Amino acid sequence: MTTIGGDRADARRNRAKVLAAAGQAIAEQGLDVPLGDIARRAGVGAGTVYRHFPSKQALLEAVFTQHLDDLIASGERWAARFPPTAAFFGFLLDVVELSSGRGHICDVVTADTSWPRPLLTASRLRFGQVLTALLHAAQRAGGVRPDVGPEDVLALTAGCVSMLTARHDRPAGLKLVQLTLNGLHPSGPVTEERSFRDDQSVHCEECGAALTVRPTGRPGRYCGATCRQRARRRRLAG
Repeated sequence: MTTIGGDRADARRNRAKVLAAAGQAIAEQGLDVPLGDIARRAGVGAGTVYRHFPSKQALLEAVFTQHLDDLIASGERWAARFPPTAAFFGFLLDVVELSSGRGHICDVVTADTSWPRPLLTASRLRFGQVLTALLHAAQRAGGVRPDVGPEDVLALTAGCVSMLTARHDRPAGLKLVQLTLNGLHPSGPVTEERSFRDDQSVHCEECGAALTVRPTGRPGRYCGATCRQRARRRRLAG
């Protein structure tokens, strides 16, 4: 006999599968992708999709909101673990890498009137607050030129996303992104080392083991597959 808790866990898993499938489908086919295609990708029936998302617009809002929430979490991790300049540029690289191939996300973030729905609006505002806080902290540390504002950074980052998406050679594309973002540095000396990723260690969120920060990409969260799966099971159970 299935318990109520089991039903809820199944519902959460199905919702997560639909969101993941929708994100991939939108990235590949655009906003006009049929809901039926998304259901097939997720391995669920159309009825399951509609139970969680009564309309396509509700599903799109949820996809965009989740993506922004992931970026917000990345910014908060960088701010908590690294000096201001390294945190700011590390966050920007995360935004570019995670948003590559998802140009619609950039449209949502940079437009003032798009998708005026409560959840998405709240996440969009929070994303702007995290970006602004990281920018101002890096400017106070002398690592970012003082004449740059949050809207400038958003526009530059959106351009970097398009540039990375257009390059089939991802390492070469990331090199161009880094060269572009380097333009945010002041021309004179800074109080912190001007690097996108420093060599400070972070720790596994599950077991506390020391991790080494990679030169590119998101900061590591887990030491391996075991801790990653353990953390995932806890999230699903919650």
